Amino acid sequence: MSNAEQLATILHVDMDAFYASVAEKDNPKLKGKAVVVGAGRRGVVSAANYEARKFGIRAAMPVYKAKALAPHAIFISPDMARYEEVSIEVMKIFEEVTPLVEPISLDEAFLDVTGSKRLLGSGRQIADLIRRRVEEQEGITCSVGISHNKFIAKIASNHCKPNGVLEIDPEKVLDFLHPLAAKEIWGVGPKTNEQLMKMGLLTVGDIANTPRSTLIRVLGQASGSSLYELAWGRDYRDVETEHIEKSISASETFDLDLDSQEEILKEFLRLTERGVERMREKAFATNTISIKVRFADFKTISRSKTVDLPITGTQEIFEVVKNLYLSLNLDRVLIRLVGISLDSLVEDEDVKQLTLGERATGWRQADKAIDRIKGRFGAGSLRPARLVEDHQDE
Repeated sequence: MSNAEQLATILHVDMDAFYASVAEKDNPKLKGKAVVVGAGRRGVVSAANYEARKFGIRAAMPVYKAKALAPHAIFISPDMARYEEVSIEVMKIFEEVTPLVEPISLDEAFLDVTGSKRLLGSGRQIADLIRRRVEEQEGITCSVGISHNKFIAKIASNHCKPNGVLEIDPEKVLDFLHPLAAKEIWGVGPKTNEQLMKMGLLTVGDIANTPRSTLIRVLGQASGSSLYELAWGRDYRDVETEHIEKSISASETFDLDLDSQEEILKEFLRLTERGVERMREKAFATNTISIKVRFADFKTISRSKTVDLPITGTQEIFEVVKNLYLSLNLDRVLIRLVGISLDSLVEDEDVKQLTLGERATGWRQADKAIDRIKGRFGAGSLRPARLVEDHQDE
């Protein structure tokens, strides 16, 4: 048996313009038109179909800029519940092919189909089977990258969009990989890419032919070493079927810029309540709490705090959020967006919060009682007092 035959066969399956494709599926009149998921004068683009992308519209772009680029485009509000519904059905299709499925987001996943080839054929035949079933059953398309590891499979899927298949032969990985721009490597964001450009490293091949020690000196031990390995096409991670959500976040873009500390803290409380409810529904607790603040000029800053023990309580988490915001010492600064993130999540059943001298009852038990009431009478049946007036106006 050759080395190639002993290697795994990994697929990266990525839906094409997922949010926009679901909208087109639900409303066929949108097909062939430029569709942008993102609405509101001060919102941002969540997704754009390929017709809209021809005009330069991209995800995370302010909606007003997208409208300036394509005034004729159709702008619709995101419908996350609907996207999750379709995602569940898509993941079921993957699981019919192999039990080794690692969802990365609602619209993409890694599949290890090494053991499925005996029944379903080659990696390409399995990819074609998946694409056909997704289109027939869900009315949307996907692109599939195929290789012997996750890194190369993901890059391959990006290079065959939309509605394509690209298989990278293990023996030709470097021929495919090295001419690519350095920014195509995982972990190379704008700042890292800028550092690489200053070093004269423009392609993946440039990085591969730079001593590991040099990359570590400039980028740090973890980033430099990882970048070097990936530049040579080496990725030893398995497809992980037990995926634990690492983070839960919530954010809000205001209709009008806010500069009132009271109003901003009220929004932070609202977001904290929303995020913590989702976290407790999933039976998680958080180790790290983060906030994000975006100013009127789009400059964005963030702060985070890691607590001694994982926590689940709305009030105790909001106290961390509040202190993080107050530590910024912002006085009458116009703010357009705030967000919170609950990170480093752990399963709640493993959490032991009581410390010496602490009562066995308190906010934790109160929160669980609140969750039970909301579960019976609805999410708006019980809220922090300072949010009640706003809720009545909604």
